[in-house]
Amino acid sequence: MGYPDKFQGFMINDHNKWTDFRKEEFKPKVFGDNDVDIKIECCGVCGSDVHTINGGWGGSPLPICVGHEIVGKAIKVGSKVKTVKEGDRVGVGAQIWACLKCPQCKSDNENYCPHQVDTFGAPYPKEVDPDETITQGGYASHIRAHEYFVFPIPDEIASTDAAPMMCAGLTVWSPLSRAKVGKGSKVAVVGMGGLGHFAVLWAAALGAEVTVLSHSEHKKDDAMKLGAKEFVLTNKDGWEEPLAFKFDFVLNSADMTHTFDISKYLSICNVNAPFHQVGLPDEALPQFKAQSFMSNGSSIGASHIGSRPEMLAMLKFAAEKKLKPIVETLPIGEKGCAEAVERVSKNKVQYRFTLTDFDKAFDA
Repeated sequence: MGYPDKFQGFMINDHNKWTDFRKEEFKPKVFGDNDVDIKIECCGVCGSDVHTINGGWGGSPLPICVGHEIVGKAIKVGSKVKTVKEGDRVGVGAQIWACLKCPQCKSDNENYCPHQVDTFGAPYPKEVDPDETITQGGYASHIRAHEYFVFPIPDEIASTDAAPMMCAGLTVWSPLSRAKVGKGSKVAVVGMGGLGHFAVLWAAALGAEVTVLSHSEHKKDDAMKLGAKEFVLTNKDGWEEPLAFKFDFVLNSADMTHTFDISKYLSICNVNAPFHQVGLPDEALPQFKAQSFMSNGSSIGASHIGSRPEMLAMLKFAAEKKLKPIVETLPIGEKGCAEAVERVSKNKVQYRFTLTDFDKAFDA
């Protein structure tokens, strides 16, 4: 069969065998007037991929093809598509559809649409696809997406660098943007992994004074190269004491928050400043008293990816500033996918993976 009837992808069939990838065919949703078909060139590897295939965030429909940091070439566009033309190099992130009618969608908050569809592991609404097809992600030959969630990639950004921006980059750009981080802001980034290193890169380029909080001393040099001014080890007693009331925005990109003493992290917030989470652990947060917020009026919150305007602004900013993440590449395949997700699960990557060589792995 093959394109356009079916796509191919490296898929997982058992949460207990989450590194056992097999190349299989799958049927995409029916092609709509606003849809774009993309032949995938490369795809970033996200922590969400690991949490999904190993069941850490709960079970998902199986078999599943993960991956939501996708870059490729548009090869077919629907009759009503206005923002993409055939041949364009484009990206797709962690969201593939929204109603575009609700108050959230109409206020550039479609990433909070109550009807949103994730790029993998989610059913389409019946009115969009009569079969309520389950979405499959970017470890695949192709992807079919609504044009609103297809983004032009500036020529200045290499595909392997653009791929991790589609999720990791946007996930930290959105809260930094909404917090109006800029010149004079004091920002703490907790954890310098795939998300955190983007947070340092963006915040520093926006003009903020950035401090990295980490338990890994060997990451200090990279933090400074990305623009951080200070690096604080959090595995030493009293690390938080000199930082009391220091930060206007604390961005937690670590997915080990369930092991934190939350009160220490709240104590470094300036008056009314937030401790904002984009790292999502499998486990529940530890119990802490409401009084922990009272000494400085701090708050705790979280966010979900970002909106189309934020994605476009981030890509424009990265292109103009010539900002480059730290990315390793691996060829896609049963072996490459397995190595990538296993190393991501063990934090053995510096700092994002992009899977490449899709033209060699899939039928034309």
